[in-house]
Amino acid sequence: MTVAETPALKEIFDANRFRHVAAESTAVYPRFDTARFLALSLPGLDALTLMQRLRRMTESLHATLPSDYKKTIGILRKLAPRINRGFVTLVLPDYVGLHGQEDFDTSMEALKFFTAFGSSEFAVREFLRRDPARTLAVMQAWSRDESEHVRRLASEGCRPRLPWSFRLEALMAEPALAAPILENLKADPSLYVRKSVANHLNDVTKIHPDWVLERLESWPLDNPHTAWIARHALRTLIKQGDRRVAVIGAGKKPAVLLHDFSVSPRTMTLGERLDLSFRLESKSRNSQRLVVDYIVHYVKKSGASSAKVFKLKELTLDAGQTVVLTRSQVIRDFTTRVHHPGHHDVDIVVNGERLARGSFHLSRQATTG
Repeated sequence: MTVAETPALKEIFDANRFRHVAAESTAVYPRFDTARFLALSLPGLDALTLMQRLRRMTESLHATLPSDYKKTIGILRKLAPRINRGFVTLVLPDYVGLHGQEDFDTSMEALKFFTAFGSSEFAVREFLRRDPARTLAVMQAWSRDESEHVRRLASEGCRPRLPWSFRLEALMAEPALAAPILENLKADPSLYVRKSVANHLNDVTKIHPDWVLERLESWPLDNPHTAWIARHALRTLIKQGDRRVAVIGAGKKPAVLLHDFSVSPRTMTLGERLDLSFRLESKSRNSQRLVVDYIVHYVKKSGASSAKVFKLKELTLDAGQTVVLTRSQVIRDFTTRVHHPGHHDVDIVVNGERLARGSFHLSRQATTG
């Protein structure tokens, strides 16, 4: 399948998906009005975006399920395990976020239940925006839950700058509001949860970097789970070369030499594979923690360039040690990135220091079909 033929993400909510949800709704609630649900759902569906289609399903369910909120939540809880695609289950917490504001306790229990089937991270933000103190208190309890899905929701739902959602102004202004949640999760055994905590803190570094650094300095960084969170939480500051991130042992200027940086091929077309390789030689008498990234300066339609940072390797380089690092990446279009012909620079960055630059030329767009 060529790039042009790849189905759009919004096709998760195609007509067949709406029919599937209608059939499963009827199975758990025999009085469900399938005809009305589809009449409300399907007109103009092709023109809607992914999130608009999700909201269309939410509103169509609201129009065809009982007006009694508690009764409808009971039906949706039965529906949750029957929906055949994880992303589609986001419609269930979306219903809660839109229509459950007047029954806080029922809604919180519903979001906790639904998050195991997909995620309630977007819906809980509706409650955080309306009543942050009360909602954060519930989420603090979630951060101690046995389920990793619920613990992750505690952190992910209150991220100040969660992608695909509105920003939480209260937490943007005062990150300490979520501090009790992050404290409970700072050494979580689940990688799923740790990624969320790191992303939450990384959001905060873009607004209040000093707050994050001070908090991490107080954390037990000898714990490998906590150290993992700290490294990933500070990735933006590391890429910016911020020297203050020495708190995690990867902020010092690298005492290394970089040899034999190769970018291959030097001229390529869309769909080909780009290969990078180089040697890092330690010039230190001590071992050093290194965070190695590479940056591709993509050509924009205007002819200007836009830098995209990629993680390459995190390692400890012993005194006098030399290591060979490689990375391979297919240059292809995505929904979020379209490539344009021209000269593309590639940088190798170690602990925020640019140590080498190479380049390749994208000669033309590959044809499809």
